[in-house]
Amino acid sequence: MLTPKERERYDRQILIKDIGETGQEKLKGAKVLIAGSGGLGSPISLYLAAAGVGRIRIVDHEEVDLSNLNRQILHWEKDIGRKKVDSAREKLLGLNPDVTIEPVRETITEDNVFRLAAGFDLIVDAMDNFPTRYLLNRSAIENNIPFFHGAVNGFEGRAMTIIPGKTTCLRCMYRGPVLKEKFPVIGVAPAVIGSIQATEVIKYIVRVGELLTNRLLVYDGLNLTFTEFKVAKNPNCEHCGHLTTKEQA
Repeated sequence: MLTPKERERYDRQILIKDIGETGQEKLKGAKVLIAGSGGLGSPISLYLAAAGVGRIRIVDHEEVDLSNLNRQILHWEKDIGRKKVDSAREKLLGLNPDVTIEPVRETITEDNVFRLAAGFDLIVDAMDNFPTRYLLNRSAIENNIPFFHGAVNGFEGRAMTIIPGKTTCLRCMYRGPVLKEKFPVIGVAPAVIGSIQATEVIKYIVRVGELLTNRLLVYDGLNLTFTEFKVAKNPNCEHCGHLTTKEQA
């Protein structure tokens, strides 16, 4: 049930006929895990908190560094040296004190990924390396949790939504090892991709629109184009090949 304050805060989105109070209550009851509080995690968490997602768990093991500040808008110069999850929680509660922000300062590993995701409705990929993304992808599939992928490099970015048992997964698309490396990025690229990921999360929660399933959306900021690629499910995928493909609900 929405409070009078919540009805006023979310008035403009409640006016959207596909959301209304029923959709807003779904957002309030949702539990979202965001893996990372950096360039992608900043816009994702800001817009999900602003939209009224009731519980957000943010997992990140790093501290704020000066070199983060060109893109990680949750963190300010005064936060240098602080835990990123604590800095993120402070800003998000300042934006919307009616949501629950749960900071978890841990490195995502084989040993804890299932525990970190347990009890959550959705997992959002805001990471900067593929080894960890693969862990999240597999955890999402094995726990039947929708997974929202995003990645950036320079002025470019990409996004895709994965529904376990129904769609292609991240490992279907990226086959073989991918090394972790430092990569260039301009701050506006994760702003665009993170906003797309947050949009997908909101759409999934309130059950509206068409999701980015079985298709990869690629953003080219230099030429200001969006290109869509169909992605086929790999029946021999080591992560999702054992699941039966179903029609998208």
